[in-house]
Amino acid sequence: MSWMPDGCVYGVLLNFKNELAVLAPHMNQAPYKAPPQAPVLYVKTANTWSAHGAAIAVPARVCEVEIGATIAMVMGVAGKVQAYVLMNDLSIPHVSFFRPPVKFKNLDGFLGIGGRLLSAEEAGDPSAFKLEVHINGELKQRIDFSQLVRPTAQLLADVREFMTLQPGDVLMLGCDAGRPLAKVGDRIDITAPGFGALSNTLVAETSDAGPPQGASAPAGGSDDMSVRSVGAKSS
Repeated sequence: MSWMPDGCVYGVLLNFKNELAVLAPHMNQAPYKAPPQAPVLYVKTANTWSAHGAAIAVPARVCEVEIGATIAMVMGVAGKVQAYVLMNDLSIPHVSFFRPPVKFKNLDGFLGIGGRLLSAEEAGDPSAFKLEVHINGELKQRIDFSQLVRPTAQLLADVREFMTLQPGDVLMLGCDAGRPLAKVGDRIDITAPGFGALSNTLVAETSDAGPPQGASAPAGGSDDMSVRSVGAKSS
């Protein structure tokens, strides 16, 4: 049976140097006017969780899905990292990354979760993590975790300044810029040495209504940073 979280799952924005560089020109504009001083978190609710090998249903109104390949920390007792796991933080491409809207990130099934935990002892130094994203067998992205803005220890320390992570909670390390785009019918494989693979296939939802959403989704108002998908790449 594939592993599933026991606690809350949190995503982290702006934790890769390249992603931060892409958005930096917009951070001094209204309504933000300055870069964030603390980690920017969001929640991936339990309805989003999909096991390794599961088919993920995409509503007909969604033209493309953005792949957010990452590795996440699984918390243990005494605030220590127990293990790491592959994750695929899917979302509808949208223009607000600074304050990610739930309706674009928390669709049913929109978080692929690797079936194998790698213990903290096995994992070694997280800055040495490297992963690859393939769509239908074609390499689309490589990610180097030595490029984190906040390495794991600093990320945990900064998050603890404003909240407590409980045993079983999961904290992603972030998603880099250049996130690939996929569509119904595509198979997504995320691999990293020691972790094996996280594989999911996008399938059409059986029934849905509403206008198309995706790359041309309109901005959500003054709270949205007018940037599309941080360098998203179509498959």
